[in-house]
Amino acid sequence: MLRRPTAPALTVSLLSFAAFWAAQHATDPSMIDLMVYRAEGRAVLDGHDLYAMRATYADLPATYPPFAALLFLPLTLPEVPVLRAAATVANLGLLVALAHLSLRLLNRPLHVPRPAAALGVAAVAVWCEPVWTTLRYGQINLLVATLVLWDLTRRPGQRWAGVGIGVAAGIKLTPALFAVFLALHGLALHGPARRRLRPRHPDRRDGQGGPGRRAGPWNPRLRQAAVAAATFLGTALLPALLLPHDSLRFWGGAVLRSDRVGRAELTDNQSLNGVAARLLHTGDPGGLWLGLALLAAALGLGAAVAAALAGRCGLPHAAAWSAAACAVTILLISPISWSHHWVWCLPLTLLLAVEAQRRRSLRWAAGALPAALVFCSYVPWWVPRDPNAPRPPELRQNGAEILLSACYPLAGVVFLAVTAAVALRTLRGPGARTPAGRRGRGDRDEREGRDRDRDSGIGAAAGAQAVAKE
Repeated sequence: MLRRPTAPALTVSLLSFAAFWAAQHATDPSMIDLMVYRAEGRAVLDGHDLYAMRATYADLPATYPPFAALLFLPLTLPEVPVLRAAATVANLGLLVALAHLSLRLLNRPLHVPRPAAALGVAAVAVWCEPVWTTLRYGQINLLVATLVLWDLTRRPGQRWAGVGIGVAAGIKLTPALFAVFLALHGLALHGPARRRLRPRHPDRRDGQGGPGRRAGPWNPRLRQAAVAAATFLGTALLPALLLPHDSLRFWGGAVLRSDRVGRAELTDNQSLNGVAARLLHTGDPGGLWLGLALLAAALGLGAAVAAALAGRCGLPHAAAWSAAACAVTILLISPISWSHHWVWCLPLTLLLAVEAQRRRSLRWAAGALPAALVFCSYVPWWVPRDPNAPRPPELRQNGAEILLSACYPLAGVVFLAVTAAVALRTLRGPGARTPAGRRGRGDRDEREGRDRDRDSGIGAAAGAQAVAKE
């Protein structure tokens, strides 16, 4: 099993997925969001007003841009039972892909094939609340996260780097903040700290300062941000040609109406807006949410850019720190971030676990374990809730219930603070100038992993070769 771990990992993951499927079936999931997507595709086919449509027993409207409705057209072809089964299988496949990309972002594992590790991670992650709820509702969160991570794990200098983020933003808007992060990162590389941030051992994959190369005003990060922005613009122009009325309705006002998505005070809403609404016992927290969102945006984007820059000074897993910080920032500042939007808990908890292993630190392990438990313990569902009540119980929560229903945002804020501290310590401390020969075993392992990926390619082949040599 140790020499050929992929087959046992596949068996374990299939058993876990089968148990998950049986448990989901026992609860008779409606997959209500999938039915809304199907209704959107049907509205486009029938020429109906997309944003006047209401679907399912809950009378839900279309909330995504018109580009998403075009992508939902194939959902109208199969019968509903077949569609539900296909959507579940597709989401399970996307979960494995997301685990694989998260491990690739971390250059892990070092001594076993990455596909085997991804299957093992997915077998556990399927039971976490955000993933469970995503599959229960038939949501597209795993697709959006996979598109973004696929883009961030590509070489920045590649011609089409940025397309994944642009398409993800065209589907759900919020991933556009990743393009903003890339632009800020690219601009920071040419700021006053440019000379101080010049890496001692330039990495060709970074696209900056390789041997014999000078970093000009147009660097790969700025280019990736520009490609993402151009792709997003394309996702808006295409529906404008095919669905002009719906595009005008969406961009002319529907995009600004968060009330179409749902009520802010519901426990399901794990954003700062939801926390403020439950704290003030009102459905419209107004100024408090705006102030918190602006503060979180500044902290989150600052931490993400600092982590990306610290990677040039020796911060291990800098790409994972910056990606997770940007994702958490999106979830915090969005007016509505349902609990199933937090599928980004997978790369986040993997990052903390890898850091604990690399540092050989009980303190870091004590931080990684609660983070995993928060997302796997279904804490937001411990408080009274009734989404159909005229005055939901969330507006009458006591202090303990407010804390329980704010567990995801609190975890996100703590993670941003940790990211900022780790990045600033690397940028300011002597660790960035430590000679390679004096670095610890964890850093040597990290360097070996990067060298292996660069020399042998990222994927199962590299891991299998390493195992065979051992």
